[in-house]
Amino acid sequence: KSNGLNAVRIPVGWWIASDPTPPKPYVGGSLQALDNAFLWARKYGLKVIIDLHAAPGSQNPWEHRDGTIEWGKTNDTIHQTVEVIDFLTSRYAKNPSLYAVELINEPLAPEVTLDMVKKYYQAGYNAVRKYSSTAYVVMSNRLGPADSTELLTFASGLKGSVIDVHYYNLFSSMFDNMSVQQNLDFVNTNRSAELNTVTQSHGPLTFVGEWVAEWQVRDATKEDYQKFAKAQLEVFGRATFGWAYWTLKNVNNHWSMEWMIKNGYIKL
Repeated sequence: KSNGLNAVRIPVGWWIASDPTPPKPYVGGSLQALDNAFLWARKYGLKVIIDLHAAPGSQNPWEHRDGTIEWGKTNDTIHQTVEVIDFLTSRYAKNPSLYAVELINEPLAPEVTLDMVKKYYQAGYNAVRKYSSTAYVVMSNRLGPADSTELLTFASGLKGSVIDVHYYNLFSSMFDNMSVQQNLDFVNTNRSAELNTVTQSHGPLTFVGEWVAEWQVRDATKEDYQKFAKAQLEVFGRATFGWAYWTLKNVNNHWSMEWMIKNGYIKL
């Protein structure tokens, strides 16, 4: 709050709905942690975006789960996920700090199809609206560029909807040998264009829900990192719903917004 941040995007797993005794191998306690977060948010005047980061069956093969993608292949996994959204929204709908509910994080194409995700987004949206007419409903766009247009059209018909895009100059070989200047140019040119594409005047709001001032540049100076962070802040600041840094606290310094601010790498 003292640094001008006004919201936190909080990732949770689907097993939070069966807290305090979730199925193995998951551990209990996350619901109490989320309750605490809402108390702190209210105390300091912050808003909360609840992000369903791990769905039953897993919607991508990364650290969120166990390497397989089974989510959406059966109606059961979709129904179970809607129930989690129902549970979370009903619990916090009357809390003034609830700002948005993100229905699922980074569903991966082609295993997760556009039909699956649209079916789920409609049901999830309805679940949120059952309890709140004001909470924004965030829909992840991490599917594949060909799907973006159809998803934008779909979301345009849903009041209070937000499209979430994640931009990292990482996780692709194209960034491996980029210089400092090439990374800056990529943010200013390519990311600007990508964000402009998903930002439509009558469409959903746009949210850069994850970004980080980390890259593949070796031996980068503090000044290099400052320029990289500043470029991203300027471009992503044009998103109509705002942005969220991944993450607030981390053992890896550049991934920790707290460390980056305290050490003068990021200025808000």
